[in-house]
Amino acid sequence: MNAKFVSPVIAVMTLFFGATAMASADHGKDDIGRPGASADVTRTVEVKMGDISFEPKNIDVKPGETVRFVLRNEGSLLHEFNIGKAAAHAAHQKEMAAMFQNGSLSPTGKGQAMSDMEHSMVGMKMDGMAHNDPNSVLIEPGTTKELVWTFSKSTGLEFACNVPGHYQSGMVGQFDVK
Repeated sequence: MNAKFVSPVIAVMTLFFGATAMASADHGKDDIGRPGASADVTRTVEVKMGDISFEPKNIDVKPGETVRFVLRNEGSLLHEFNIGKAAAHAAHQKEMAAMFQNGSLSPTGKGQAMSDMEHSMVGMKMDGMAHNDPNSVLIEPGTTKELVWTFSKSTGLEFACNVPGHYQSGMVGQFDVK
């Protein structure tokens, strides 16, 4: 292999593995909770996403409670539901911006770089390649996804969309842990 040539797939893989490692490292530090089991769900909360809005804006949760979030994107743009603290959201926003810049995500969903990479890696299990942190879900326009989460005693938790510009435009809500 020519040292001057770097495959676009390798470049994208490097970016994603680096971003995933950084994101995963934050999850344990914050003690934001953990992925929950469906069998432990005590209630379901529906969250509607418009273009630059969440409804509801505040969600009460109890320490130890396992909640199923039904996430419905009623807007025309790609959105994210990410559970974390403000500092983790700020770090994740940089990762998301890089995904948009390299073409792996677009304003409405997966970009061409992500599609090319997935096609070239058929049969390979590559965690972290598809924005799959356990506390975060990407929801394309007109779709519904779920996230099951068990909350810790941690306070200062937010749910946010870290697609570039969305958090800054007000697409953030608060968890009240009581």
